Amino acid sequence: MRRKRPQDSFKYAAEGILHCFRTQRHMQFHFIMLVLVLASGLLLGLDTRDMLILLFCISLVIATEMVNTAVETVVDMITQTYHPLAKLAKDVAAGAVLIASANAAIAGVLIFFGSDRLQNIQGAVQKEFSPDVMVVLVVGILVLTVTVIISKLLTGRSNPGLWHGGVISGHSAIGFFLAVTIIFTSGNRFVALLALLMAVIIAQSRVEAGVHTIQEVVLGAVIAIFLTASVYWLMPYVRAHILRPSPPTPTATRVEKEVPFIYASKTPYRHRRRS
Repeated sequence: MRRKRPQDSFKYAAEGILHCFRTQRHMQFHFIMLVLVLASGLLLGLDTRDMLILLFCISLVIATEMVNTAVETVVDMITQTYHPLAKLAKDVAAGAVLIASANAAIAGVLIFFGSDRLQNIQGAVQKEFSPDVMVVLVVGILVLTVTVIISKLLTGRSNPGLWHGGVISGHSAIGFFLAVTIIFTSGNRFVALLALLMAVIIAQSRVEAGVHTIQEVVLGAVIAIFLTASVYWLMPYVRAHILRPSPPTPTATRVEKEVPFIYASKTPYRHRRRS
């Protein structure tokens, strides 16, 4: 009997995740929401705490959905006929998913639509807010990786084929994501040019190796450039020109209200001479 290697555990865990994604529609919805919510957090410039809360809530929903799938599989393996205890086991597992989903929804509403959100955005406009580079890197790479994997799963690729080929080049997407991040944050044209050349070399190597076509490489680069440019250029532009608070209208002082006929004239008030 072959001894179990440490990397086999990760392989079996990945197969379980992929099986749930292929067979469970709710799991597909959860992963798509993961991409949308984290991308929205990047665009709105959420801080590290809010991003961690969102990531934890969505991960909890995905984990409970997988436990629900495991319970249903075991129950179906034991009995194929109706049994009250089998129904109870499935109902309890589904209830856990419902609680986790409600918790994630409440957390998302409070974080994205809370009373302090507009004030934070306006404060970021006044202080010329710039996103945290580490948060952008971690969340951006996670969003791109999940997006690439989802695109491959939806096109019917097998588990071994997830890391080879696909409609979107993951190497090209991450390479251009890092390159554009360096372009926006380095402030050095020479470094930015080197980063862009490295991304082009990565994309070219995938084409020359026959792993991806030119269209797949270009699609990965376009997605990465759009995401990064939205974080560092588009959303700051929106904050600066659309969400900038309007200046307050001048109000009359107490003295101006009491003697308006003096302040209504542009020339100073003078007494007439007696003839």
